[in-house]
Amino acid sequence: MSAATARVGIVDYGMGNLYSVAKAVEYLGGKAIVSDQASALAATDRIIFPGVGAFGDCMMALEARELSDFIRVAARTRPFLGICLGMQMLMDSSVEHGEHVGLGLLPGRVIPFPEEALQAADGRRLKIPHMGWNELHQLVEHPLFAGVPQNAYFYFVHSFYVEPSTPATLAAFSDYTFPFCAAVAADNLFALQCHPEKSGTAGLRLLENFLGWDGGYGAHCAT
Repeated sequence: MSAATARVGIVDYGMGNLYSVAKAVEYLGGKAIVSDQASALAATDRIIFPGVGAFGDCMMALEARELSDFIRVAARTRPFLGICLGMQMLMDSSVEHGEHVGLGLLPGRVIPFPEEALQAADGRRLKIPHMGWNELHQLVEHPLFAGVPQNAYFYFVHSFYVEPSTPATLAAFSDYTFPFCAAVAADNLFALQCHPEKSGTAGLRLLENFLGWDGGYGAHCAT
């Protein structure tokens, strides 16, 4: 499938950065369908699950719109891209503002940056949220990384990060005094902690790859 024929469902649960994601999809030639209705999203051939906000609030918003089960099915049946909070929600649980159960699509949890790890080598204390440009270190050869330079800079804004229980799902990492999970991949599901729609040329290339991706993935270590 080419980007020009891609019909992309963008999940609207009242919290995502929908405009920037939809604009990027349209810029690349895809058709963006932004909706909070499972029936409308089900008519698309691929799904983007964006996110900005708190884990618990997101889960309540998904449940209120009856989107939780749709996302669970879509993430197993068509090309699926999670962005930022949309990546975190795929995990089993989070400790952001209390204990919360996630969508359970990938084994793992969402945890805060540890205080003891936020001391830079020069003595500065690093700020939370982790915000700004940082390198994305690819660990696997994935179709969405095609043409994306190794160690390319992507834009991050987050205070919590994903800790996968299954190392095989780890697709990329970044560093904020210590390496943390920045992308996961499994079958037709791919998710990033950073924002490709705000990450310039590298981010647009990754999104373009997603628009043409058939959902196939066999894990291979990146060189």
